[in-house]
Amino acid sequence: MQVDLIAGLDIGTTKIGSFIAEVDETGEINIIGVSAVPSEGLRYGVVVDVEKTVRSIRTSMQLAEEMAGVQVDAVFAGIAGDHIRSINGRGVVAISGENGEVSTDDVRRVIDAAKAVALPIDREIIHILPQEFVVDEQRGVRDPVGMNGVRLEAEVHIVTGAIASAQNIYRCIEKAGYGVADLVLEPLASSYSVLKEDEKELGVILIDIGGGTTDIAMFYEGCIRHTSVVALGGRNVTNDLAIVLRTPVEAAEKLKINHGSAFYSDDDKESTVEVSGVNNRSPRRISKSLLVDIIQPRMAEILSLAYEEVKRSDYINLMTTGVIMTGGASLLPGTVEMAEDIFGMPAQLGIPSGFGGMVEEARRPQCATGVGLILYGIQHRSEIKHVIKDGEINVFDSIKKRFRRWFGSVTTLS
Repeated sequence: MQVDLIAGLDIGTTKIGSFIAEVDETGEINIIGVSAVPSEGLRYGVVVDVEKTVRSIRTSMQLAEEMAGVQVDAVFAGIAGDHIRSINGRGVVAISGENGEVSTDDVRRVIDAAKAVALPIDREIIHILPQEFVVDEQRGVRDPVGMNGVRLEAEVHIVTGAIASAQNIYRCIEKAGYGVADLVLEPLASSYSVLKEDEKELGVILIDIGGGTTDIAMFYEGCIRHTSVVALGGRNVTNDLAIVLRTPVEAAEKLKINHGSAFYSDDDKESTVEVSGVNNRSPRRISKSLLVDIIQPRMAEILSLAYEEVKRSDYINLMTTGVIMTGGASLLPGTVEMAEDIFGMPAQLGIPSGFGGMVEEARRPQCATGVGLILYGIQHRSEIKHVIKDGEINVFDSIKKRFRRWFGSVTTLS
């Protein structure tokens, strides 16, 4: 039986996650390689040190390849960071098909018309996501091909990013020895692994609290309606602990993971934890309530800023399903309850699903983007041929053209 390999690369501020899956002819998905290594060379999702980033990517991918017992040529890579911006666009064209029938060429033309927006010279379109089509006066059309009419309209969600930031991610992956099948907006990728179709139909907010940034995506009637980024994440909580408690960052991260919480419990004042000192100073013990004193305000700030971003959308009153939370920081006890209070709607953790194989290793909120990149790649494999190393990669034309535009316009880091 023929088996395809799909690889996802989650390039985060605090970790680089690599995921490899095999997909057989029946469509069964089995994750066969998972790895996560500390991320070096990135800040708020943006490359600031190429060599360190390349080393982290290479290490993470090689560990996943060793676990899977295979080698891959190309990856679907996530892109995020506070340079990401999004707008909604609208295009209108006359239907040119025979007898007024909408053709695929008409759809292409109307999407081209919708994306014809003025962008600063240092920005490029990463995704054009159709929301709905309108044939004459008939709204809510998902696929207009074959319908009859005179006028075709399209409403699209346009995601843009800084050209230099996207270039440098691309170059780092390339220098690590891998091709880039596509760059995918991370909250879009996460939605493939944690959101159900009925949630996206009824209205849902996806909040991915990563290490350096918090990514937000809103869905309604099956389409993405709004995306935004808050330049704060779990790393800010760690830094707060390190500064206030005067402890190394690594020790602060362990405190956060093992004992941290965003809400108080009855025994916090009596319970104590050991805090390592800086520069070989003696450790000391503090009450767990002090940890909450430090963590709670920062988590409240992150979620409040996310709520302010959501309020900017016209769709906030249509988010019937509520909030789905992913990312490592979402695992802090009390975070989901805090989100319910701040957003005034139900909230729950998003657990990746839709695959077999290494289920225990990948069914965690912090794996949502990596697993989602694989599921995104599988849905787009008709456009991208992904094969075992030493094979041939045929990346579809729009991706090649996009990269060609990037590298023809701005100089990357060396």
